[in-house]
Amino acid sequence: MLHMQQVTKVYRTELVETHALRSLDLHVADGEFVAVTGPSGSGKTTFLNIAGLLEEFTGGTYSLDGVNVKGLSDNARSKLRNEKIGFIFQGFNLIPDLNLFDNCDVPLRYRGMTAAERKLRIEDALGLVGLGSRMKHYPAELSGGQQQRAAIARALAGSPRLLLADEPTGNLDSQMARSVLELLEDINEQGTTIVMVTHDPELAARAQRNVHIVDGMATDLSVAPVLARAAPVATASL
Repeated sequence: MLHMQQVTKVYRTELVETHALRSLDLHVADGEFVAVTGPSGSGKTTFLNIAGLLEEFTGGTYSLDGVNVKGLSDNARSKLRNEKIGFIFQGFNLIPDLNLFDNCDVPLRYRGMTAAERKLRIEDALGLVGLGSRMKHYPAELSGGQQQRAAIARALAGSPRLLLADEPTGNLDSQMARSVLELLEDINEQGTTIVMVTHDPELAARAQRNVHIVDGMATDLSVAPVLARAAPVATASL
């Protein structure tokens, strides 16, 4: 699903050169649930932005679902991102002036889908996360956990092959965080590949595999699943 080899990212100004990623190697197989950990400033966000085709990289190679993304035009990158990737953000990123249905509808409109197809996808996604009865509610009318579930529904409505989650439980209390993680585990069991950046060791330990990024380089910690219901997954080498 995701294959990075010797990926580097250098930010340059007139006076400073900052190496955010240094020859990062990472392979995520189709259907895996991988947690990415590391201290602040280690390169996790840069990795996630590159994985999500939001930033270009300086060197190395990156293939997403078999497509080499290096050198793609902006339009081609946007099309690939819209078709293959779903995003879940720590701050939810819901549009406050739109209800849940319309929040989920916004990204689908860029796919050129008919109104009927969009409606079916949105209702299915909101139903999956337990918000089918609240699709006309606005973000401010929901709890933090419900808003994060709505953000997950928005991502799922596009049927992504890869789900990228950036601290998806960072703004939630421990009970809500566990609920959201259980939902992500259910989604993963249905075949969606998930890469989750987190600072929480408890959440990271529940992923099938744990990758630690320090100073822009990745180390596979080969954490085995701890949930009895999680199927064993062969460790992919970095």
